[in-house]
Amino acid sequence: MVAIYDVLILGGGVSGVSCAQILGSAFKKDFAKDKRVGIMTHQKASMLQDAVFNNAYGIKPGTLGSTLLKESLDYLSFYPQISQIEGEKVLSVIKRDHSYEVLTNKNTYHAHIVVVAVNSSPSFDIEGLKEFVEPHQKSLASKNRIQLRNQDHLVAEGIYVAGTLAGHRSQLTIAAGSGAAVATDILTLWNGGVETHSHDSLRKK
Repeated sequence: MVAIYDVLILGGGVSGVSCAQILGSAFKKDFAKDKRVGIMTHQKASMLQDAVFNNAYGIKPGTLGSTLLKESLDYLSFYPQISQIEGEKVLSVIKRDHSYEVLTNKNTYHAHIVVVAVNSSPSFDIEGLKEFVEPHQKSLASKNRIQLRNQDHLVAEGIYVAGTLAGHRSQLTIAAGSGAAVATDILTLWNGGVETHSHDSLRKK
């Protein structure tokens, strides 16, 4: 049986997990409570692996990127409604009627919305999305980085891009904000186009 998601996030790095966290925190809202969200956490080559953070808001100075990658996925389990899919590499994203067929090296999934949150390496090789690849607009040409052509994170109907692949600079807090922005756009879509976002508060029990 093919798994069907309302949102399937490709990439378990900063922007992907940030997007998933915002969506997860919104399950208490009526328009989101029955939605099914998954995140593919395959991170064979993350830009965070060799990083150390001294200048990222809210993160203890000296935190290693490799530690942050692991801990952020652990923290994501705070939202059990988010399905974490491990060890699968995405091969293609193809439009099928009113949803997208996402083929990995192990399984096939269907999703109404796909969020592409992998890094901006020129080795990007997801069939169905390569037509949107262009040179990264904010990176040095010598680094040979790429991005997906988009309008405020929207690549095409039902496809969003987040993080450096959306054309943002390689800065952790920027990537996190990009993923969060995509999530709130999706929440607004689910809310019938009425602007919304999701916060937890001591005054909201």
